[in-house]
Amino acid sequence: MSAITTHVLDTALGRPAAGISVVLERRADDGRWDHVGRGHTDNDGRQRALYPANQPLQPGVYRLTFDTQKYFDTDDIETFYPEVVVVFETAAGESHYHVPLLLSPYGYSTYRGT
Repeated sequence: MSAITTHVLDTALGRPAAGISVVLERRADDGRWDHVGRGHTDNDGRQRALYPANQPLQPGVYRLTFDTQKYFDTDDIETFYPEVVVVFETAAGESHYHVPLLLSPYGYSTYRGT
């Protein structure tokens, strides 16, 4: 399993948010963002392969960017948030972080999952 995973649920429609493009980046010491992984949520709204397989998780600051505009455009739904960016920090000694996103056209929330 990837060291960083996500799950997107469409709370307005009460279903997993399939097909959302997700990008994972890690902040370098000089402040720039380095690409780590990219993918799309599956039919269950999950993305399980963002972090390189079989690599230990490096502590640091990470950024997940969700392309929510294309997701809502698919159903011709107007949205206030064309993308959602979640920045979080990992700690030494941790091997996995799950970062779910609860999404609707005019709001979202996130938390550290299990």
